[in-house]
Amino acid sequence: MTSAPRIDWELLRHAAREASQRSYSPYSHVRVGAAALTDSGQIVVGSNVENASYGLTLCAECSLVSDLARLGGGRLVALAVVAGDGEYIAPCGRCRQVLYEFAGADLLIDTGDDSPRTLGDLLPGAFGPEDVPRRVS
Repeated sequence: MTSAPRIDWELLRHAAREASQRSYSPYSHVRVGAAALTDSGQIVVGSNVENASYGLTLCAECSLVSDLARLGGGRLVALAVVAGDGEYIAPCGRCRQVLYEFAGADLLIDTGDDSPRTLGDLLPGAFGPEDVPRRVS
């Protein structure tokens, strides 16, 4: 049995701040970066990518999930999200749902201080893969 990786919140915040600098945000000018620790100890990152058709904008957390898939997958254990000024910003509702798919309710989310909250706290009653009816052929 392997133990969960140690969470270095400062390292995650730093990686999120660096990712925010790679944001493409010509419309809102709000740079957002996200960094997460996986169950294998790897750090994945993402930044927001805006689009002139605003509904097509990708949040940093969705970009992070793409990075997770690109690197071979895994489960997210801890997450830090920052705005361009380096300050904590909460994941939006859409991102909470996307994160749930790759982490579950136990994902620890940085709150900018020393008291992270779980995704389950921020997304009670989440809809997950277990809620999708399976078709039996």
